[in-house]
Amino acid sequence: MNKKIEIKNLTVNYGTKDVIHKLNLDIYQNEVLAIIGPANSGKSSLLRSLNRMMDFHPTAKVSGDIKLDGESIYIDEDSTFLRRRIGMVSPLPVGLPMSIRENVTYAPRMAGCKDQKELDFIMEDCLKKAALWDEVKDRLDGLATKLSGGQQQRLTIARALSHHPEVLCLDEFSIAIDPVTTMKIEAVLHELKKNMTIVMVTNVINQAKRLGDRTAMMLHGSILDLDDNEKLFNGVVKDQRTKEYIEGLFG
Repeated sequence: MNKKIEIKNLTVNYGTKDVIHKLNLDIYQNEVLAIIGPANSGKSSLLRSLNRMMDFHPTAKVSGDIKLDGESIYIDEDSTFLRRRIGMVSPLPVGLPMSIRENVTYAPRMAGCKDQKELDFIMEDCLKKAALWDEVKDRLDGLATKLSGGQQQRLTIARALSHHPEVLCLDEFSIAIDPVTTMKIEAVLHELKKNMTIVMVTNVINQAKRLGDRTAMMLHGSILDLDDNEKLFNGVVKDQRTKEYIEGLFG
């Protein structure tokens, strides 16, 4: 398999607190990599490091290297283009205080697209890919903030897709969402995987099992285990703590 992302000796500190220490990880083209582990294991910090969101944290210090398609993400001082290539969906999504239409077309408009037909095509395409089109097509000019929590979650996916990302990062996207909506989003991810790489942090073991091609277990800023789901969730682990976490003995 082709390597999409290569992480070498990644270390992340918040002030004097070391949250990730010399982590190494390869992420492959068109795979879904699930990342599990208890709170404060460094999962979200790892995810935010992939598209340099850590640049905005005042006390964060990142060292090591991350390569996207073989090229360091740190080569270009301006990380704006990188964030178009690696999209991010946060755990508690909130629609921008504008219409549904404006939410999805915001990034293309900021990138200079002024053709209304093209913007409309992007909007419809992204909303369909996010399984939201049928629910909102008759109220596109309504406020996005009035959508339900599950709809806003899918709207943030549609907004991320408007960049045409090569990698989509999802940080605990199923938090506080009803099971039906979660299943809709999972169906979306199965389709998206055909055209992009997906890295998802989840605290729901069964979700990692259902969606991931591989799963990484993180604890105290390190990866304890990383393997194909078929092996990992059938007890083939390198560290006994991985098996204990999967079985719910700690978390």
